Amino acid sequence: MITSVFNKSKPINFVIVFFIMLLAFFVANFKPFIESLSIVSFFEKTTWFFVCYFTILIFNFVVVKNSLTKNNHYQILLFSLFFLTLPETTINGNILFANVFILLGLRRLLSLRTQIKIKKKLFDTAVWFAVATFFYFWAVLFFILIFVTLFLYTDNRIKNWIVPFVGFATIVVISISASIIFYDDFFEIINISTAISYNYNSYNTTKFLIAITLLLPFGLWSSIFFVKLVQKKKKALKPSFKIIFASVIIAFVTVILAPQKSGSEFLFLFAPLSIVMTNYIESIKEKWFKEVFLLILIVVPLVLLML
Repeated sequence: MITSVFNKSKPINFVIVFFIMLLAFFVANFKPFIESLSIVSFFEKTTWFFVCYFTILIFNFVVVKNSLTKNNHYQILLFSLFFLTLPETTINGNILFANVFILLGLRRLLSLRTQIKIKKKLFDTAVWFAVATFFYFWAVLFFILIFVTLFLYTDNRIKNWIVPFVGFATIVVISISASIIFYDDFFEIINISTAISYNYNSYNTTKFLIAITLLLPFGLWSSIFFVKLVQKKKKALKPSFKIIFASVIIAFVTVILAPQKSGSEFLFLFAPLSIVMTNYIESIKEKWFKEVFLLILIVVPLVLLML
């Protein structure tokens, strides 16, 4: 039933995902919205919702453009279900915007497989990641992806290794200039926190524990198979899949370092983990097992809404 709907790319799938996203957003934001009822709050929440859905659309574009999955929509289903599993990921505007810019940077980074306009793509990626860093400092870890990519393509040209630093410096210079013009201060705009927290007490609730128990074991199991599947991919596509796997690791480290353990930090995991798990689902031969796998991912978030 579930596989027959999302096994092919169909417009109706985006409608289904839209309503899953809407439910997740409503669950997390309804109470805060009511408590601070105002026109400003309304437009803010509306903007955040469309940012969430826009994130899924960008993600789908990146996946399709780079052939990261087969011709199906499991990836956007999983992405929306992750939102429903941890609806807290919709409440932090800074992380929502940072994640969008990371996806935009990832899009440019993955396009390096064509080996066309390399310096421009590296510069663009660094710019997007730098902007993401200003919204959420620990997004800076995704800069590692740039150098992982250069390593995978065995790029020994020193100019290409310097370009990302130029891209980052460009955003810093523009930010400092704007800060001086508008605030008469060098670093007013660049007001970021480098704090780290290893206090995970906020995860010690039934909802969080079930959600994390769902995501991490399923993600780990899928990752084991993903690593094996990468070896079977075409040579030209292998670096792209390795970049995605590196993204999972970096996103997980971001979760560990997050200064505030609100649950919103898990958003960085959603995109790469959706790709990893989709590839695993595609590899499952038994249709009944595939249905059960997806059913668990659908039922558990719905059960969590009742807790």
